[in-house]
Amino acid sequence: MELYELTVHELMDKLDRKEITSEEIIKSYSKRIEEKEKDIQAFVTTTIDTAMEKAKNINRENSKLAGIPIGIKDNICTKGVKTTCSSKMLENFIAPYNATVIEKIENEGLISLGKLNMDEFAMGASTEYSAFKTTKNPWNLQTVPGGSSGGSAAAVAANLVPWALGSDTGGSIRQPAALCGVVGLKPTYGMVSRYGLVAFASSLDQIGPITKDVEDAAILLNAISGHDEKDSTSVNLPKKDYTQNLVKDVSKLKIGVPKEFFGEGINEEVKTSVEKAIEQYRKLGATVEECSLNIANEALAVYYIIACAEASSNLGRFDGIRYGYRTKNFNNLKDIYKNSRSEGFGAEVKRRIILGTYVLSSGYYDAYYKKAQKVRTVIKQEFEKLFEKYDVLITPTSPTVAYEIGTKSNNPLEMYLADLCTVSVNIAGLPGISIPCGVDSQGMPIGLQLIGKPFGEETIIQAAYTYEQEIKFREKYKPEFKM
Repeated sequence: MELYELTVHELMDKLDRKEITSEEIIKSYSKRIEEKEKDIQAFVTTTIDTAMEKAKNINRENSKLAGIPIGIKDNICTKGVKTTCSSKMLENFIAPYNATVIEKIENEGLISLGKLNMDEFAMGASTEYSAFKTTKNPWNLQTVPGGSSGGSAAAVAANLVPWALGSDTGGSIRQPAALCGVVGLKPTYGMVSRYGLVAFASSLDQIGPITKDVEDAAILLNAISGHDEKDSTSVNLPKKDYTQNLVKDVSKLKIGVPKEFFGEGINEEVKTSVEKAIEQYRKLGATVEECSLNIANEALAVYYIIACAEASSNLGRFDGIRYGYRTKNFNNLKDIYKNSRSEGFGAEVKRRIILGTYVLSSGYYDAYYKKAQKVRTVIKQEFEKLFEKYDVLITPTSPTVAYEIGTKSNNPLEMYLADLCTVSVNIAGLPGISIPCGVDSQGMPIGLQLIGKPFGEETIIQAAYTYEQEIKFREKYKPEFKM
């Protein structure tokens, strides 16, 4: 078995036993990227030469993670490296500082292999809205990897990186993880610092891990979580070790299955696969009951109103004056603003800015934005009621498996429906994890979502680990790079 095929915890074991060196790991991934990146198109920028230099001088005395490579979504600021958000607007922007999560992983001795492709400014569900390239799904190169963290999920699935950081505003870690057959964890809002994450929707955004298995997700969550005084929304809680929850036992769990997430719009094969997983939890000793979470339709509307409103505000800073792309076609200040933004932003970003500006405008604020915020409170309350009775909720992660490139990119409403199962988790600020639970008749992976109480990562990690150890997805299925 090649080194690039191993999980991070397997690489750590080999490093501990001095069977391999960090340089050998980096060389293995470098060769893999050289061979497969042309097919997958996962990277915006690679930093392999720098990675090799760091590997030569790595010191493993301070951290067991030292010498392990990682991929970074390209909306997380990395000092001295391009941070483009896959947008023409930031095509040449080199971050002058590190995001807090980058500081944390560098302190652990992790080595970045580069910045990974995404939907422009994290707006999309397929990674087709990148200004630079369209990332392919390793399971079938004709299909999308999901988004917006599609580059991160595809890179992990294709063994171009052992794990990666993504960001999740409405499902952007979990949905691509499901479509690429890997694990994606969206932590509770406030658990991981957002300082240095280029903002899309500040009250929804959260950085999290995309990994080959649940154990790796727990390890990386340990490394990146924790209070940060630079982020006013960061929560100050005692430090936890999530690897302590890698226990195969769900006998004391009460699991709720919201029936609204298994109705219209959910592909039959996806539904069947998730229902089989639910039955597996029953066999493993969990108490499983159908329940009602009557917010599914409202959640999608609330999400797109709030997310677009916040995007409109956050992206106002990209004006052609302070930094970012500046048009060469102008006669006055008004031309600079208008043409820089018109030329620098892609169609989907413009669409969301316009929608957000509309719902915040005089005469429409009360009718849309204010009402959406009130319904957001109701959604949180609905989850709270369910969590009085249940420890975990189970839903599909995505309504469908990966679809062919180009089939939805010209139909924004159809693309937005891809977020059906995930947005409510961000609205309520809850933790959620997507794990593979099977493949469809075409061999494409299907994801199962576990939703937990606020700061209930321990519970969903244990529930995910138990199921993963039972079905052993990685042993049975591997991407085939089908053309």
